[in-house]
Amino acid sequence: MEAAAVSIDGESAGELLLRAAALVPWTRYALAALALAAVLLYRFLELHFLGDLLRGLRGGRVALTFHPESQVYHRVASKCRSLHGRYLATPWLASPHLQTLFLSISGRPPSFTYRRQLYTVRDGGTIALDWLLASDLEAADADSCDESSSKDDSTPLLVVIPGLTSDSSAAYVKHLVFSMASKGWNVVVSNHRGLGGISITSDCFYNAGWTEDMREVVNFLHQEYPEAPLFAVGTSIGANIVVKYLGEEGESTPVAGAASICSPWDLLVTNRFISRKLVQRCYDRALAIGLKGYAKLHQPVLARLANWEAITSTVDTFYRKCSSANYIGNVSVPLLCISALDDPLCTREAIPWDECRANKNIVLATTPNGGHLAFFEGLTARRLWWVRPVSEFLCALHDSSYMHRQKAQEHGLHSSLESSIDKSPYVNFMEDGMVAAVTNEGPDNIDSLDNQIVGEIELSDGMVAIQQNEHNGEIQNENYSGMGDKNNSEGNVTSVQGHEGNHRQREGPYANNIGDAIVPVRRSINKLTRSQGKSVWLLAYIAVVTSWPLLGTLGFFLFRKRFSNSLLAKKLKKL
Repeated sequence: MEAAAVSIDGESAGELLLRAAALVPWTRYALAALALAAVLLYRFLELHFLGDLLRGLRGGRVALTFHPESQVYHRVASKCRSLHGRYLATPWLASPHLQTLFLSISGRPPSFTYRRQLYTVRDGGTIALDWLLASDLEAADADSCDESSSKDDSTPLLVVIPGLTSDSSAAYVKHLVFSMASKGWNVVVSNHRGLGGISITSDCFYNAGWTEDMREVVNFLHQEYPEAPLFAVGTSIGANIVVKYLGEEGESTPVAGAASICSPWDLLVTNRFISRKLVQRCYDRALAIGLKGYAKLHQPVLARLANWEAITSTVDTFYRKCSSANYIGNVSVPLLCISALDDPLCTREAIPWDECRANKNIVLATTPNGGHLAFFEGLTARRLWWVRPVSEFLCALHDSSYMHRQKAQEHGLHSSLESSIDKSPYVNFMEDGMVAAVTNEGPDNIDSLDNQIVGEIELSDGMVAIQQNEHNGEIQNENYSGMGDKNNSEGNVTSVQGHEGNHRQREGPYANNIGDAIVPVRRSINKLTRSQGKSVWLLAYIAVVTSWPLLGTLGFFLFRKRFSNSLLAKKLKKL
């Protein structure tokens, strides 16, 4: 064996291999390294240029998912040419990551000027509404146009809800706004709280499932312009808000039609997805940078209310409650949903295919490529493909008889669908990780709140964060905003006057005075007697009679020793 491993000159096989490798020019190694790096980079960036080339640069076909009997598809979506064609990405952006990156860096948006309107919601928060009217584009100079939309104007009105940390200045928002205004529509962008250059003016913030701001804006626009058909488009997190709002409102919404672009659908699945691979974790960091900028901008408010430990302990609960996939079944408005299967942020695993197929009002369009909100097309990448099918769908819907008509709101419809988180932006973070919402609906609900929590016992482990003062019957409930602070209760304590006397709470889990405990027992017995119409003593007699065999047997075993020594036992033995 050793002789076989050694050559005639005494060199081993390994040495001969190294000598042969040294004879290869270094340029060959460089080319091989470049080829390997190109393959790895191609896979890492998920490039699809070669696939597009093999398909003859025709792009991937748009796949539609809808109910077979959907009139929204047969009468509206079927007229949209973009939905029945193919999408080919810009060749030098043939990657979902390159598209998404280019959109955030440049995006090449059209140039125009918004008109700003500040709207104050009920809790004191401020929302910036940025308008672009159709008449603004018709004028040579938008700044010199003083016309505004009147209350009797029947021009269709579109409200746009941007994505996370995005506002009206985002490139994809401006592409959509300009396209719809060019078609004669009036468009308004509803910026999230604290964005668009507006400071936070209340202790409430926006989140992926907070639909109350959209509800107020929609109702405001509908009241201001009752003759104008109202439509809505949501992008990314804004799409989740739009779909969730439509599911909560059902038939009672004034929205005539809507579109959802690159919705995350299931926030819990999406959250797991962006932390799965290295490239997704890069997006996670990028989103964190944007949120840090938002937090830094509003640091004075956040520093007073933030409780990061409590927030991180309720993340999954928050994601489940806020996911729009839970509300699809109740959407009663014609809705076009567009998603890219290679979206690097909103994974295809979260798309609710069956739920969309079961709802006759929904048409789901998916493309093999597109990235997140990008969908660049053409050699110059000056157009976003998804803007075209959205404008075609909304215009076709406006010209048809299938626009949604608002119906009278039924009592309890919204409350049966809304989650506990959505009742108010103020929430309590319990130690077990649950989130308990605290409403701020005003003094009318104080009595009902008293009835709900009076007599609740405070556990020693702090699971119930309710305390009642024995001296004046005052019930204190710690309130926090979406980023509340348990340790800082100053300015965050809501006092509710409780009922004194009969329902006074004790310091410990048990009452010290037994006599006080007899009173409610006696009252319960009296109520039982009146409700049954019979004497309680009769019920007690029946209980003793039916259980006497068991009592007799138990007594025999307990007193059998005494019985065996008794006189009666001795006489029985003699017999």
